[in-house]
Amino acid sequence: MSAAQSNTAPTTERPPRTRLPPAARPYLPPLALYGAAKLTGLLVFAWLLTSAGDYRDKDPRFGGGAHWWDVLSTWDGWWYLQVAQKGYHPEPLRPLAPGGQFSAEQNSVAFFPLYPGLVRAVSEVTGLGLYGAAILVSVLCSFVAAAGIYAVLSLLAGARAGTIAAGLWAVAPAAGVEWAVYTESLFVAIAAWTCHAVMRRRWVTAGLLAFLSGLSRPTAAVLIGAVGLAALVTVVRRDGRREQGVAAPLYAAIAAPLGLLTYIAWVGWSMGDLGAYFSLQREAWAHYFDFGAYTLDVLRNVAVGHGDYLFAYAVPDLIAVQVVLALPFLVALLLRKRPPLVLTAYTLASIVTILGTQQMFGNTPRYLLPVFPLLLAPAAAMARLRWPSLVVFFSTAAVASGWYAHYVIFELGIP
Repeated sequence: MSAAQSNTAPTTERPPRTRLPPAARPYLPPLALYGAAKLTGLLVFAWLLTSAGDYRDKDPRFGGGAHWWDVLSTWDGWWYLQVAQKGYHPEPLRPLAPGGQFSAEQNSVAFFPLYPGLVRAVSEVTGLGLYGAAILVSVLCSFVAAAGIYAVLSLLAGARAGTIAAGLWAVAPAAGVEWAVYTESLFVAIAAWTCHAVMRRRWVTAGLLAFLSGLSRPTAAVLIGAVGLAALVTVVRRDGRREQGVAAPLYAAIAAPLGLLTYIAWVGWSMGDLGAYFSLQREAWAHYFDFGAYTLDVLRNVAVGHGDYLFAYAVPDLIAVQVVLALPFLVALLLRKRPPLVLTAYTLASIVTILGTQQMFGNTPRYLLPVFPLLLAPAAAMARLRWPSLVVFFSTAAVASGWYAHYVIFELGIP
């Protein structure tokens, strides 16, 4: 071959590698840690379920099914799939015969529309069945939530602590609902990025996200209140007005509650009673704010080994008691970090609401999953550990979470 021919010979070019945008790269470690921990816990949960086999004898609506993964769409998940499939059918409260735990018939309007609406939309677009679409929505939202937790806490304690916080959220008690037909992942995704927007002074984004949160679940009220408080404090302070103006914070404060108020008003109008949503929660689910009387009753009973209280489930309740006893310590550590007002208000209001409401006490860890700022102090402390120690911790916690975060809530209680 001549020199001229060799110079013109075709060269094989390697296809360019797909590279992540620089802004996305910091999120790889927290999302990898979160995903690995969650997948490990889910596999252990699947093994425990199939080993025990109890789910096969249960009603498919109440913790049972033909396959282990069917358990992930029972209880509240059944209601969400019903809404996604059939929509709402509001009607006046139907009283039940006296003597039972509930005094009125349950109705799907107790479940907010954002999650089932997303499930239906994903099902229509992808061709997946409603169950597959619901799991896909929950899993994707859980990664968005983990990224949001990382984004918020890394601003306060550094990237290493933010990464650890995402991992801790994966192995928290009751974290099994994050990859189930439940709204925790969706709501935490919205809540974390709402707080991040407030911290970054992106008030329009914060207002829109808080508006969406009000369409996801009633406990969005605490997030909405935290956004409104932070916005009003900004407007009242002279420095805040000078640096951030008035219009954007006021927009956030006004827009934030509209989603929640609209849905509550629609339920009241459809059922012929403005307070219908709250009556439904109280009479059909026995959920209502009682200033902590129920929580104190449970703590008193569990302390002496009794189960003389509503919704008693021994193992979930015992885990919930340990979580409740840890709250003062976690709150004190959080406040020592002097977090922004939006995080402080969101955390304290959430805890007061949860402990002050009569609901299934064993589900307290699930109700606390959205209170991600509580992870700040533990994550910051663990950030001082070397990676071998962290690997041992998360490996052990991920395996154990298959029991305490998954099996306990789905099979030994009611999620």
